[in-house]
Amino acid sequence: MKTTLWTVDDLTNLSTSYPHITQAAAKLKENQVVAFPTETVYGLGANAFSDEAVRKIFEAKGRPSDNPLIVHVASQEQLDEFVKDIPEYAIALINHFWPGPLTLVLKKKGEQLSDLVTAGLDTVGVRMPDHPIALALLKEANVPVAAPSANRSGKPSPTQASHVYHDLQGRISGIIDGGSTGVGVESTVIDCTTKIPTILRPGGVTKEQMEAIVGEVHVDRALVEEGHAPKSPGMKYTHYAPNAPVIIVDGSHRFIQKQIDQYEKEGKKVGVLTTEEAINDYSATKVVSCGNRSDLQTVAAKLYDVLRQFDQEDIDLIVSESFPQVGVGTAIMNRLLKAAGNQVIVEK
Repeated sequence: MKTTLWTVDDLTNLSTSYPHITQAAAKLKENQVVAFPTETVYGLGANAFSDEAVRKIFEAKGRPSDNPLIVHVASQEQLDEFVKDIPEYAIALINHFWPGPLTLVLKKKGEQLSDLVTAGLDTVGVRMPDHPIALALLKEANVPVAAPSANRSGKPSPTQASHVYHDLQGRISGIIDGGSTGVGVESTVIDCTTKIPTILRPGGVTKEQMEAIVGEVHVDRALVEEGHAPKSPGMKYTHYAPNAPVIIVDGSHRFIQKQIDQYEKEGKKVGVLTTEEAINDYSATKVVSCGNRSDLQTVAAKLYDVLRQFDQEDIDLIVSESFPQVGVGTAIMNRLLKAAGNQVIVEK
């Protein structure tokens, strides 16, 4: 399959009539699969009403079909087509955070949505992305679009079109290149089918931000306790992993360097994921800054790009610093723990 690459250089002058938008939307209407940028990561989109189209997402990604997908919409009015029983607190979250990196799990209505989108569940995750290309594409296609991250299943999510091309060239119809994404980690997923909303996946909107709007917000036990099956789209299987194994080391810089030295004595080539504040504190085969510890938004924005950088190096093992689990740091550590298979070394 030939993969068309559309480059959009001017994001300030977009409309649904922009040639690349109409061409990509036509592919969606033909039940083809198209990758496009959102404010979080690049998404791999298909008509959420079509079994044929949604099946192509799973085939391109190599993703298990029992893993539900998030549906993207261009307007709140589109929700009426396929969800019901929206609680008042969910409406408050929508009014405050949409468009933006927040996915709400709501009760599904009717039979229009492909069962492949929901993995046969009676709920569906839905969001409105905050990116001009994504919104223009959704408006022109005029259908809800199922869109997981546009990468091969299990690999770090793509924050640049080049990442998508590397993973999916020849497997999908097209890629809209809109430059680097902003937030860098996927949307927060919150279950809105319960009396008190529950975070199923931490992401670009934090628990603290939501509690400021709707009061108490719970956290899914699967995020904080081992042995509980995750309920969120994109969280059921190993994810976010580069080629080399990842180990998180929680401790002083001196302690982290001791771990690096030990691995190198074993003959391993070690990559280190750190921040600007500590970039000169480590000696290893490859040391890469992922942003500023004083501003964790910068770390979130670069996390997947840095993990993919290590794939381009001759690295046997990646040692990552840990990050405080507050605000967006919760999402950063969630993704790192998934990438590391929960392997953490803690300084005593």
